[in-house]
Amino acid sequence: MTALALTLSNRYFPRLTAWTRDLTLILTGTLLAAALAQVKIPLPFTPIPLTGQTFAVLLAGAALGSKRGALSMMLYVALGAAGLPVFAGGAGGLGYLTGATFGYLIGFVAAAWVIGLLAERGLERSVRTSILPFIVGTIIIYAFGVGWLAFVLGSFSKALTAGLFPFLIGDAIKLTAAALVLPAAWKLAK
Repeated sequence: MTALALTLSNRYFPRLTAWTRDLTLILTGTLLAAALAQVKIPLPFTPIPLTGQTFAVLLAGAALGSKRGALSMMLYVALGAAGLPVFAGGAGGLGYLTGATFGYLIGFVAAAWVIGLLAERGLERSVRTSILPFIVGTIIIYAFGVGWLAFVLGSFSKALTAGLFPFLIGDAIKLTAAALVLPAAWKLAK
């Protein structure tokens, strides 16, 4: 789009331009989660694979804000539920949602929303201050994920062993990486 066309569209169609921008950002968050879900490392002792999705959730919440971040994760879950191969390792469909990872997927939506709320209050402006929203978001993902996994496995202690402890180091790395990448993501989202 030429600069003149963009200027005219901003002037005469500001709502359409804002809507198009929001939709583009939401789709970008969704596609990032879908792409990073394909980075799947199955662990033999747990039904939960190691993926890059949490990195996408952290960035989507912080860079897109509460509404767009949560909408991007809702769209991600909806596309997977509809059968598109967007979940870990190319999985999709309603059957996947009844499995061990359902709680984590719902936690993605809640975490993106809360991270976005914290970011809107200025807690994502630097590497140092973005750590707090990312820790809170990670805890939310674990709360939903481990809670559902306890239901699936029939034991909270089994759920902790299978759905929390093996992932703490990896999620700490993803959290730190997201904090390092966030200033660039924030500039792109603006």
